[in-house]
Amino acid sequence: MLPISTMIRRAGSLQRTSQRLQQCLVTQQPRCLSGGAVNTVILFVPQQEAWVVERMGRFYKVLQPGLNLLIPVLDKIKYVQSLKEIAIDIPEQSAVTHDNVTLRIDGVLYLRVMDAYKASYGVEDPEYAVTQLAQTTMRSEIGKISLDHVFKERESLNINIVESINNAAMEPWGIKCLRYEIKDIELPSKVKEAMQMQVEAERRKRAVVLESEGIREYEINVAEGKKNATILASEAIKREEINRADGEASAVIAKAKARAEALTRISQAMGAKDGANAANLVVAEQYVAAFSKLAKTSNTIVLPSNTGDISSMVGQAMAIYGNLANHQKQLDAADPEDHDATPKEEIHSTQKIDRFLLTGQKSVIPGEDSLKERLSLGHPDEEDKKS
Repeated sequence: MLPISTMIRRAGSLQRTSQRLQQCLVTQQPRCLSGGAVNTVILFVPQQEAWVVERMGRFYKVLQPGLNLLIPVLDKIKYVQSLKEIAIDIPEQSAVTHDNVTLRIDGVLYLRVMDAYKASYGVEDPEYAVTQLAQTTMRSEIGKISLDHVFKERESLNINIVESINNAAMEPWGIKCLRYEIKDIELPSKVKEAMQMQVEAERRKRAVVLESEGIREYEINVAEGKKNATILASEAIKREEINRADGEASAVIAKAKARAEALTRISQAMGAKDGANAANLVVAEQYVAAFSKLAKTSNTIVLPSNTGDISSMVGQAMAIYGNLANHQKQLDAADPEDHDATPKEEIHSTQKIDRFLLTGQKSVIPGEDSLKERLSLGHPDEEDKKS
């Protein structure tokens, strides 16, 4: 029969052993550490591994890849560190943004052991320590920005987390964080619905803006078309008016030249034989034709007192024609160069003759001299006596 004290010690030892076994089953073996290597005197260390050796419980050296020799019993391989890049899953955790929105975020951390000694003796569990550091750093960085910037500045957020981990773990632990990537960002259901409504509203807004821009472009094109059509129409009207004015001017000039030529020929014909008789016949015909048109109008007309005496009227007209012919001869003899200006005077004189045939007055154009002064005619009384 064992003493009570011994039984108590054994019970405590069994309890501690069960606790250790439970911890080993629950806790994952760190990938940065390994104690599976055994001292066999002659050792071959694999590439990209570092074996930490203790001699009599104290750090001795770090074995490099290749052939190594150790003393049995005295030397013990305490830690085996992998120098390869290691990927560690960061568990999902909650974080609060600057605008008080709670998120669920997880990620992946990539790291590498740079100093096997510090990784073995600087921290108890390097992987667990780096994981906790990544989680706290991520929560701290997300708390500095709003929800919209979490999605926009995802790359800069990863860089900030890497810098924070390296500042905390590189020097004391000998572990370097290469990069950190955020995998998933889970939002609350209400926030998702609000963001979905915002996206839909933004799309509707863009659709309305595009439609309004299309209508504006259409209206601008229509206005430009009307403007160009109006300009072209005004140009056409302007050209038409110019052409009409040119035509009328040409017609007036042609009529004036024809009238001047006619007067010249009349003056020449009156100097020929029987020219006076022909002129008398023409004047009489025009006199009769002018009086035949008077009845067609309803206006009040002032007529000379001797309208029935055709011979008197014809005599006066022939006297005017005679003086016109004499005046033409004087102009031709005085200055042949001014012959071009003669038709204008003849046209005015002819107008006076035509009006004389209708009214019996020698001057009917206001602002001009009488036919007596222009054509050197005799006194009207003398002409009446001659008639």
